[in-house]
Amino acid sequence: MQSAKRAVNLSVSPELLDAGRTARINLSALLERALTEELAHLRRLQWREGNARAIDAYNRHFERYGTCFEGSWSH
Repeated sequence: MQSAKRAVNLSVSPELLDAGRTARINLSALLERALTEELAHLRRLQWREGNARAIDAYNRHFERYGTCFEGSWSH
């Protein structure tokens, strides 16, 4: 099921627009893909920033104590 779409106005250089049309690029689909990818990238960055303290604490613990399995298989 396709969701409703909303028309928007964008400014694009004429040369780039002509090249895209000549290449038969679906500009709406391209914008949706690019926007989806950019938003996912921003969510990943925000998650990393929001969890930076926990990640640092985990890394310090790992550096100090190693994994729970280190050395247990060599005996």
